[in-house]
Amino acid sequence: MIPPTRWMGRELRWGERTLVMAILNVTPDSFSGDGRAGMDPTAIAGEAALAVANGAHILDLGAESTRPGHASITAEEELGRLLPVLRSVRAATDVVISVDTSKAAVAEVALSAGADLVNDVRGFTRDPEMAAVVARAGVPAVVMHDIPPDGRGDLVTSVLRELSRRLDRALAAGVPWEALIVDPGFGFGKDWRQNLTLLNRMDELRTLGRPILSGTSRKRTIGHVLGTPPEDRLEGTAATVALSIARGADIVRVHDVREMARVALMTDAIVRGPDGIEDRLPPAPPA
Repeated sequence: MIPPTRWMGRELRWGERTLVMAILNVTPDSFSGDGRAGMDPTAIAGEAALAVANGAHILDLGAESTRPGHASITAEEELGRLLPVLRSVRAATDVVISVDTSKAAVAEVALSAGADLVNDVRGFTRDPEMAAVVARAGVPAVVMHDIPPDGRGDLVTSVLRELSRRLDRALAAGVPWEALIVDPGFGFGKDWRQNLTLLNRMDELRTLGRPILSGTSRKRTIGHVLGTPPEDRLEGTAATVALSIARGADIVRVHDVREMARVALMTDAIVRGPDGIEDRLPPAPPA
């Protein structure tokens, strides 16, 4: 079992239960249609509190879309969207808050404003300063694979090879081994068949020795298989979440928190065993 990740009074324990990461997109152009740009930060904080009540252990705030064909924005624009929401959410809850960004300047300001963890979908490759920011802050980070497999043979071997390089880059910058989490990057640089293969063989990522985050929620691969738009991919997401857990995921990143927290709990009872399942139940929602 991987030892817990501890930092600044925080702790993420691995192997006892699946952690649910709730997606809160502060963007106008989210692929899933749930962008919250322009919404009252207090209202978004209310959504965050509800996500926690429904079983979220981590809140993932992102202010720049990574959907196919998205338009890049400046760090100033990203922070303009992110900071009011981050401050409002931080005031409303004490759960771990992740900032979903690939910009070192955004990560640094967000961590100073109350974020606890960095989720970099570019895996420390887009901004050469990102690893150093994470190292100085002493926080955990998700390192994702986001490029087409190199084509030199086996798909999963290619993903493992690139994730290993990214982990080495983080270590060289001073990020502790215990702070690193890996994400195979479903939907990033891979076609739908490759995504299905990667999901089915995700347990092979265990050879990296780090916790695994699975982000399949409402992804295009589900739409390709089921023929449904993003807002109608609940059952497909549930199937991928359950299989992710069975294949070794430690964190599942989801839009539909209440439903997927239940899927995670049921799958945990099977995969991790039923002992102590009552302790894993989410708290009762507020009246």
